[in-house]
Amino acid sequence: MDEQLLGGLEVRRARSGNKLTSLIEVKQMNLGASAGPGSLVDDEFSGSMAFGPKWLKQMGSDPAKLSLISVDGDSMDPTLCNGDDIMVDHGAAEATLRDGIYVLRTDDVLAVKRIAIKPGAKQITVASDNPAYPTWNDMDRSEVHVVGRVIWFGRAL
Repeated sequence: MDEQLLGGLEVRRARSGNKLTSLIEVKQMNLGASAGPGSLVDDEFSGSMAFGPKWLKQMGSDPAKLSLISVDGDSMDPTLCNGDDIMVDHGAAEATLRDGIYVLRTDDVLAVKRIAIKPGAKQITVASDNPAYPTWNDMDRSEVHVVGRVIWFGRAL
């Protein structure tokens, strides 16, 4: 029986030379994480991209807990730019927080920001990479709802 019928991830087969390779689809959410003032949350999917299972395993993430969303705004320039696709590991929201770039939820707004953990792990700094935007220092960890950690991005040239 096909694992997808039992709730498993969809695995595509693609030709690479003369052999078939497996690809795992990661769903593209029809929303943006604001790198600016914020974007409203809308949990509908608009498609997917396929990635190699070996590569996803090297990323250290459970493929079932991944999604792709678009960056909306310029507060994370030059690291993330308006229109970039980012892969979000929702499993990281359940794990111990560490320094990195995260998608955060405030009310019904998603934002992508850099988090730095203060010694003792009770306070954090939430910052934009673009110096034109404010930084929130010494925030209590409980004030921030983490949706997931950004583990990859793609950009059109």
